[in-house]
Amino acid sequence: QGCDPFAQTQRSKLQHRRARINQQINKEMRMRAGAENLFRATSNHKVKETVALELSYVNSNLQLLKEELEELNSSVDVYQNDSESISVPMIPLGLKETKELDLLVPLKDLISEHYGEEAVLFEKEIKEFMELRQAMRTPSRNEAGLELLMEYYNQLYFLDSRFFPPTKSLGVFFHWYDSLTGVPSHQRALAFEKGSVLFNIGALHTQIGARQDRASLPGLNQAIDAFQKAAGAFNYLKENFSNAPSLDMSTASLNMLVRLMVAQVQECVFEKMTLLRSQHNFLARLQLAQEAARVEDVYLLVHQTMTQAHVKDYVPFSWTTMVHVKSEHFKALSHYFAAIALCDCPAATDAELPEQEKAFIQFHVTMPEGPSLRVLLQDPEERRKLGKAHLKKAIMKHEEAMRIHGLCKILRKMDILQEVLSFAHKRSLSKYSEIDHEEDFFETGDAPDIHPKTHQKPEIKSPNFSQVKVTDLFHRLGPLSVFSAKNKWYPARRVHLMRGENGFGFTLRGDSPVLIAGVIPGGCAAEAGLKEGDYIISVNGKDCKWSKHAEVVQLLKSTGEEGVEITVITL
Repeated sequence: QGCDPFAQTQRSKLQHRRARINQQINKEMRMRAGAENLFRATSNHKVKETVALELSYVNSNLQLLKEELEELNSSVDVYQNDSESISVPMIPLGLKETKELDLLVPLKDLISEHYGEEAVLFEKEIKEFMELRQAMRTPSRNEAGLELLMEYYNQLYFLDSRFFPPTKSLGVFFHWYDSLTGVPSHQRALAFEKGSVLFNIGALHTQIGARQDRASLPGLNQAIDAFQKAAGAFNYLKENFSNAPSLDMSTASLNMLVRLMVAQVQECVFEKMTLLRSQHNFLARLQLAQEAARVEDVYLLVHQTMTQAHVKDYVPFSWTTMVHVKSEHFKALSHYFAAIALCDCPAATDAELPEQEKAFIQFHVTMPEGPSLRVLLQDPEERRKLGKAHLKKAIMKHEEAMRIHGLCKILRKMDILQEVLSFAHKRSLSKYSEIDHEEDFFETGDAPDIHPKTHQKPEIKSPNFSQVKVTDLFHRLGPLSVFSAKNKWYPARRVHLMRGENGFGFTLRGDSPVLIAGVIPGGCAAEAGLKEGDYIISVNGKDCKWSKHAEVVQLLKSTGEEGVEITVITL
């Protein structure tokens, strides 16, 4: 459940194309490494020339493949919803791809060497684990897909404890491709596998967020929740998994992704306000303007993060452009709503004045030039003047957003964004011509910027791993407190005991597994070589690794004159 391997949706076609490009990039990288080694090793001038030519060919091939991959990573529209309404597109992330992994032999070796068990008896569990890994490579884009990834992530905790000793490597490499560049990386550490799965949990949240219908309140709330959880997953990854070999999991990239998700939440909060508030009220429009200024602020921060040295060459140009476009677009909207509040709402009455004055004092970053607040709020002509200044600035910013949008070939193909930008631009223009009087001889001033403020701060929601309960697939090996990869024990010993006058001559404590707490000197147990601290793992052939104290006592009590055979281990 939660796995969607055959659904040839646009998204899975996209993933298949990405997987294909990833493989080609991998092949070209191997060829490049071989050619570079040969170039360094040879002293023959002719061979050097040939190799240099081959290298330039391989490098141009790699460049083309990376451009093709960037275009795929920018296929934002594939992840959006199919609703008729026009919403600004959001940026989702593609999943990291991984290679198949065969754990049958390494795990069987460890089961027989470390645990001293018949490895053949655990083939079913190993296959079940490998099937789970295969399924989580293609999660469905819904709650079930998220649960599948969580289930696998939680199973990795048990796998780590059971099969990854601190001193010895399992000899298995985990291969994953970078989400944005397709460059392959591999590591022996299970932490890389865990981190990559966690990255995919975040990426899947972004896809779920991007496909919500944001024209309705439930859709907006789900989008907010999804982007907050995506931010939480990337943030958790940043704080708990360092030294990942791939760029998408570097601190700089994760920092950028957390900020991008927070900005997308903030944008949804703005959309939610436009749905909920009646926009005919002066204070509500001021709030909308401040909310838009807040969205502009967070996108500006994302744009600065994306243009930093470590991130700039790595992030798709279309992402950087889209974030830049959005920061200009929302700045324009903040000035537009300020103008609407001033021009479309009636001048303040004496009763409304105190409340409006209070809101307006904190509205601008710097106070507008001209008359006092009281005069401004009560004089329709003064309001129109300031409104006109705000509209002038809005139009300039709309035009700037459209100019930046036009610089990116990939974004030019995106009709939705084009429509949103030109609609907002036309709306501001028509408002400007409506309030512009022919007899206006004053020079339209420069409107001050609007102070950013939000009524709903985005939360970074960390992943809740406990919501998906899993049982340890390898629980038959025994309780983890004893039977783990980090513990070592001597080979199991079988001991035959006869009941003496004082019973078997030992005392027990604890549960699963039960421990020999004390051995009576000269008693039957002492003669048989049992020691304090031994664990009882079977009684008369019945496995007792998981047995409770009372169950083991009952088994020992029920033995007859022929005595009892127990198996113990010593750590």
